[in-house]
Amino acid sequence: MAAARRFISADTSDTPDNTLEGDLCCASCGIAKVDEVQLSKCPTCDLVQYCSNECQREHKPQHKRACEKRAAELREEILFKQPEGSHLGDCPICLLPLPLGCRKSRIMSCCYKKVCNGCAYANDIRELKESLEHTCPFCRRSFPRSEAAANMNVMKRVKVNDPAAIRGKGIQCYEQGDYVSAFAYLTRAADAVDDADAHDQLGSMYRKGKGVEKDTNKAVYHWEQAAIRGHPISRYNLAVLDMSNGRFKRATKHWLITACIGHDPSLERLKFGYMRGYVEKDDFATALRGHQSALDAAKSPQREAADAAKLDE
Repeated sequence: MAAARRFISADTSDTPDNTLEGDLCCASCGIAKVDEVQLSKCPTCDLVQYCSNECQREHKPQHKRACEKRAAELREEILFKQPEGSHLGDCPICLLPLPLGCRKSRIMSCCYKKVCNGCAYANDIRELKESLEHTCPFCRRSFPRSEAAANMNVMKRVKVNDPAAIRGKGIQCYEQGDYVSAFAYLTRAADAVDDADAHDQLGSMYRKGKGVEKDTNKAVYHWEQAAIRGHPISRYNLAVLDMSNGRFKRATKHWLITACIGHDPSLERLKFGYMRGYVEKDDFATALRGHQSALDAAKSPQREAADAAKLDE
């Protein structure tokens, strides 16, 4: 059966193709979607469809402006969508959200799982009462007994493409001043699994020019990638950049998102903005409620006991 064709306007640069023709016809040649013809949406904007790669190439000059505009809109929608939680996820033992703050959880050097202080402390108490050997609270294996053994274990996990180990090795190299190796490991982690911590660190490297040339645009790209995945520090940095460029409403949106996943500095920024008059009362109230909800969700008796034990030290 001959493929049916319908006439559509060739100029689709300014108006989205959300009409019947745009939904059912190739934006370039006008061929209709029938049994023999399969149409594919533009992968960048989803506004138009094409019957072939050739039609897509021919139509690109006419479609470019609308495509870039819609792609930017989609990017903004993704960037400012409230994540369900932070990039840390849940503790693999108690399954409660991991609290923000590097001192409120521990990375196990044997299995590279991040465990909350509450579960680690409960394991320590159990081992002490039962006179057991000190082991990982998650995998129950003994910890590496020396720094050399720990490094050997990390490299074994790196070789089998463990994303947490790759990112951890990159951060270790960064802290040691080996920025070239750090960049290589962190880029590998960011490319392989879109690791939020890796993107955050890469953004800082581009911003500071450590191991790479200073490039604010690349720093923003990596911070946005991390922010989309719930990384509060990356989003906080984006807000600071927006604030320095006079984009107060945009900065407020960033801080509102991070405050609602429990980030204290973001809440303080919103409080300051509310006192200065550029943060609305409703936004500040939403931030207060969201911040408290995030803190409550991360509470447990074991975590409170671990915090109390640290205070007693």
